[in-house]
Amino acid sequence: MSIHRQCLCLVLFGLIILSFSANGQTWSLQQCIDTALVNNKNLQISRNNIKLGTERQGEAKANLLPKINLSADYKYFLDLPYQLMPQSAFGGTEGQFKEMQMGVPHNISTSIQLTLPLYNPQIYGGIKSTQIAVELNELQYEKSEEEILFEISNIYYNAQILLHQQHFIEGNLANTQKLRKNLELLYTQQMTKRSDVTKVVLQEEQLETQLELVNSNYKQVLNALKFLVGISFQDDMLIEREIKFDVPAAYTHLSIVDLDLALTQKELLKSELQTLKNSRLPTVSLFGSYGQNGFGYNEEPNEFLEFFPSSFTGLQLTVPIFSGTVTQRKIKQKKIEIENSRLQLQNIAEQNNMLVENARRKRLVTKQTIDNTLNQIDLAETVYHDMLLQQKEGTSSLTEVLMADNALREAQQSNLSAIVDYLKVDLELKKLTGNISQQKN
Repeated sequence: MSIHRQCLCLVLFGLIILSFSANGQTWSLQQCIDTALVNNKNLQISRNNIKLGTERQGEAKANLLPKINLSADYKYFLDLPYQLMPQSAFGGTEGQFKEMQMGVPHNISTSIQLTLPLYNPQIYGGIKSTQIAVELNELQYEKSEEEILFEISNIYYNAQILLHQQHFIEGNLANTQKLRKNLELLYTQQMTKRSDVTKVVLQEEQLETQLELVNSNYKQVLNALKFLVGISFQDDMLIEREIKFDVPAAYTHLSIVDLDLALTQKELLKSELQTLKNSRLPTVSLFGSYGQNGFGYNEEPNEFLEFFPSSFTGLQLTVPIFSGTVTQRKIKQKKIEIENSRLQLQNIAEQNNMLVENARRKRLVTKQTIDNTLNQIDLAETVYHDMLLQQKEGTSSLTEVLMADNALREAQQSNLSAIVDYLKVDLELKKLTGNISQQKN
C-alpha cells in the first residue's frame, strides 16, 4: 500500500474517531493513538519529509534524461565588425593587411541544443544516496510514531492514576465527613473534646485542598493529551477509569528503530564516500545543436533577409585531473564519519541490551510491589473500620482512628505509585525491544 492510501485510510479513521468524541464517548488509549496517527503535527511533518525525499530521488533520476534548450538572439550592428585581410589575396604585397568591414547590420540566430549524459558516475551515486535517504526518512517517521505512542501512553496512564486519586480522596473525604458529624454529635453530648472535632475538620480541609490540586493536575494532563492527539483544547475528553496492567508474556527482542537508523545512516555515508571516489572518473556526454542564422540588409535597392541552417553533433569527454586536493580531503572526512558511525552502532546495541535487562528486572520488582500494596490496602481498610467501630464504642481514641485513616491513604497512594511505575517500565520495555509499535494495530 502506498503512503497516499495509508494517509487516506488514516484520515477516514480519524474522522470516525472524532465523531465519537463529539458525541461525548469515552476515549480509550487505542482511540487516542489512532487519532494521533492522523492529526499529530509532528507525524504530518514526517510524512511530508517522506514525500520530499521521494521528490528528491526523482530529481536525481531526472539528471539522466536529456536536457533541451532553445536560444534565440537578434543583433543590429551600428558598426560592422572589422577583419584584417591579407593584401596578397588581391595581388598586393605579401605580409601586408588591410582592414575591412564585413557582414550585414541585421543578424538573427536561433538554435536548439541537446545534452545527454552517457556516463556520469556522480549521477548514479546521487540516485543511490537519495534512495537511502528515502529509507532514512521512513525510519524517522517510524521513530516519530514510536515517540508519540510512548508519550500518549505515558500521559494516558498518568490521567488514569489521577482519576483514581480523585476517587480515593473523595472516598476518604466522605469518611472524614462522617467522622466529623459523629464527633460533632458526641461533642454536643459532651462525650468528646472540641480539639478532637477540630482535628477532623483540619483533615477534611486538607483533603479538599488535595482534591482541588488533583483536579487541576488532571485538567493539565488532559490538555497535554489533547495536544498530542491533535484535537482542540475546548473539546470534551473522557478517559477510561479502569487501569489494565495484566502481566504479558516476555517480549520478543525485535529490531529497534534507533539501530536501524544508525545502520541506514552508515549506508548513506558509504554511498556518499563512493560518490566522492567516483568523482575522479571521467564523464561522457552526447551533445548536439540545430539552428538557423539569419542575415539582413535594409538599404535600398538590395534589401534582403536570408536564413542559413547550422547543425552539429558530438561527444564530450571530461576528465578531472587536479582538484587542489579538495576531493582527497572530503574522502578522508567521510571515512572518519563512517568510523564514528560504526562506533555509534556498537554503542546503541550495547546500551539497548543494558537498558532491556534493567527494565525487565524493574518490571518484576514493580509487579511484586503492586501485589504487596494490594495486601497492605486490605489490611489498612480492616484496621480503619475496626478503629471506627471501637471509637464508636469508646474503646479507641480519635488519634488511633486518624492514624488508621492515614495508614489507609498511604497504602492507597503506594499502590497507585506502584501501578504507575509498572506501566511506565512496561512501556519502556516495549520501546526498548521494538514492540511498542504493536499498540497502533
